[in-house]
Amino acid sequence: MDRTAVFELERARLVTLASRVLSDSAEAEDVVQLAWLRLDSTQADILNLPGWLTTVTTRLCLDRLRARVPVAVEEMPDEVHGPDPTERIELAESVGAALHVVLDRLSPAERVALVLHDSFGVEFTTVAEILDVTPAAARQLASRARRKVGGADEGHRRADARVVDAFMAAARNGEFERLLGVLAPQVEVGSDAAAILAGTPERISGRQEVAEFFNGSAHAALPVTVGGRPGAAWFHRGEAKVLFDFTVQDGLVGRIDFRADPDVLAGVVRRAPDPIDD
Repeated sequence: MDRTAVFELERARLVTLASRVLSDSAEAEDVVQLAWLRLDSTQADILNLPGWLTTVTTRLCLDRLRARVPVAVEEMPDEVHGPDPTERIELAESVGAALHVVLDRLSPAERVALVLHDSFGVEFTTVAEILDVTPAAARQLASRARRKVGGADEGHRRADARVVDAFMAAARNGEFERLLGVLAPQVEVGSDAAAILAGTPERISGRQEVAEFFNGSAHAALPVTVGGRPGAAWFHRGEAKVLFDFTVQDGLVGRIDFRADPDVLAGVVRRAPDPIDD
């Protein structure tokens, strides 16, 4: 298989990797295109092309991260202090929408170590080569990042749960103005194929329209989690039938997806509602 074909097979994975490291999908596309240009211009024999592309893409991401923030050597572990001072930089970010605030407190090295190892299963020996540190230092970076992200992740989940539960309470009680207050201006509702068959609308757009649809409804929906995210679900005889999958952005409901796919419903877990402040 030629290089172009291999690159096209790897493109989606590389874009996902760059997006998680940079928290910017458009910038991720740019980085992956730069990786392609480097591949296209090199005459070297490459034995492991996917690995080469991973390394180049990650290092391009590191360059972008370093350009965002000033050097902060004092917070980097001793093992990471390499001969190049530009390696010693402090940043921040997150692996997912809910964690952006925390990842903005991670160094570029912590960020890369966490994403490569925890999200993509890259061994620490390879992570160490990419970061130009020892494997022990790479492991330390990932561990420190994991602790930072884990603590903040729980805080974000609780905050999101309060938004979800406030929305559901307002819907059940017919509190139209309160519903409007927890919806983002461009909020949308969507449904998967199974949910549409169950009778949910295919699409609703806009704060007013979404609030009107939910106002005074959802009496039988109960608080749940799915994939670690807070949501709600309609149950029948103790079994989840339709999931209300929420996307919370900046403390407001940005999207609700009705999901009734059996594989999705299998991951639904009941939870206790968070207290709602009046």
